[in-house]
Amino acid sequence: MEFGSLLILFLATISGILAQYVQESELVINGTLPMSHTDANYICATIDWWPDDKCNYNHCPWGSASALNLDLSNPILTKAVQAFEHLRIRVGGSLQDQVVYNVGGFAGPCHPFLKMKGGLFGFTKGCLHSERWDELNHFFAKTGSLVTFGLNALYGRHHINKGVWGGKWNSSNARDFITYTVSKGYQIHSWEFGNELSGNGIGAMVHADQYGSDLIELRGIIDNLYREIRPKPLLVAPGGFFDKEWFAKLLKVSGSKIVDVMTLHLYNLGPGMDPNLVKKILDPHFLSRASITFGDLRQTIQTNGPWASSWVGESGGAYNSGGRHVSDTFVNSFWYLDQLAMAAKYHSEVYCRQSLIGGNYGLLNKTTFLPNPDYYSALLWHQLMGTGVLSVERKSCGPHLRTYAHCSKGKAGITLLLINLSNQTEFELKVHSILNMNLHPIKDKKLSFIHRMKSMFSWMGSKSTNKELAREEYHLTPQGGDLRSKTMLLNGVPLELTKTGDIPYLKPSIVDVNSPLTIAPLTIKFIQFPNFDASGCK
Repeated sequence: MEFGSLLILFLATISGILAQYVQESELVINGTLPMSHTDANYICATIDWWPDDKCNYNHCPWGSASALNLDLSNPILTKAVQAFEHLRIRVGGSLQDQVVYNVGGFAGPCHPFLKMKGGLFGFTKGCLHSERWDELNHFFAKTGSLVTFGLNALYGRHHINKGVWGGKWNSSNARDFITYTVSKGYQIHSWEFGNELSGNGIGAMVHADQYGSDLIELRGIIDNLYREIRPKPLLVAPGGFFDKEWFAKLLKVSGSKIVDVMTLHLYNLGPGMDPNLVKKILDPHFLSRASITFGDLRQTIQTNGPWASSWVGESGGAYNSGGRHVSDTFVNSFWYLDQLAMAAKYHSEVYCRQSLIGGNYGLLNKTTFLPNPDYYSALLWHQLMGTGVLSVERKSCGPHLRTYAHCSKGKAGITLLLINLSNQTEFELKVHSILNMNLHPIKDKKLSFIHRMKSMFSWMGSKSTNKELAREEYHLTPQGGDLRSKTMLLNGVPLELTKTGDIPYLKPSIVDVNSPLTIAPLTIKFIQFPNFDASGCK
């Protein structure tokens, strides 16, 4: 390359650097009392029922990822689940209300789902063989999974009109299935009743008064079959989209302590084919709309069923199998981590990602089983974020910096999650305890060339000889700066399986606690402060 071209390139680089800003900001964290708590095993992922000929937008993204045909012997799958120690796995999805169980008195044919014009979601009923249920439970036991199983809530009902299903639930097949499960000693953490039958339903709906009555019957079945077993599985419902009136009526009809958990489904990014998916993910005002739903669910439970906790029972961001070349790339972690953190603030105790594998939104690639970027985001959350959710007061941050704090998991102090949605502003932060309110006025300033060049390599950190005077940083960036990269970098190092096929160790940078804390544009960072004054975390 000639000197003139090099000079032009250099000047263009300087121009791009100088066009960016540093925003000095401050965070005040209240570590004296958590504002809410999550379950210790907050991260959850779904194994769905969709067969390989489930297609959206002329693309069929599921492959062999169904509960009926997933290769449970794949070593990457096993290691990916085991990395969470006790990953919550929900077996469920749109087709669960068409699943019959080949156990007990079941006498019908036992076939997989087949495409059928006019069928619910375009498919026939599908059958779960007892042998396949045995295989699934062997996998769950081997990987230490905590299992939520979604039961068929349409069994025995009839279609009335316009998606409305009526009649009493026939509990016989589910009773036989739970009886078989108990007889084999399989550990089920919770039984969920139905999938997306609430409100107007998705494909089908059941009125709340009938649903509540059926839940009372299911509660009796569980209490009877587990009368000598502790702990007894939780009863989870309705596994659907939030409808305030419907949810409130369900709690009133079913009554005190019938339902243990109310589960919400949320796909706030819209359809997977939307060309504006990335724009939505990077829009802080759009992301914040989900807080209205979380808040309304919290209020509905407090008013009508305070004995119940709340879970996000299914959420994949974009519905209809997720966004192709979006949901399985780095940019999706801006949405995913923000959702995890926001839901936790509103007292959600568990968050189930659609899906563990399958669709465009799988945490694992459906063909290779290799982890997608969101898998590592989930694993970092699981390893770093404790159950105590802390309040964060922001000074001069602006909407594009998303800030969340939890008590640290398994160690003293707090862990901060920073998500920078801005494409041009770097934030330099001072972090204080609420006990130290001596905050200083802040002004925006243009980022100097030298400072910018230093900050480009800030992920490397400065090594501290005294770990008690250090913080741990986990800086997430996309490979090559491409937001749609399927490779995530942790502190500049690609996250890839080891040569032996193991999940890599997620190694932090050790940084002097007094060095500047920055978050570069369009990146994510977890920061663990071991000596932060947080009496509410002890």
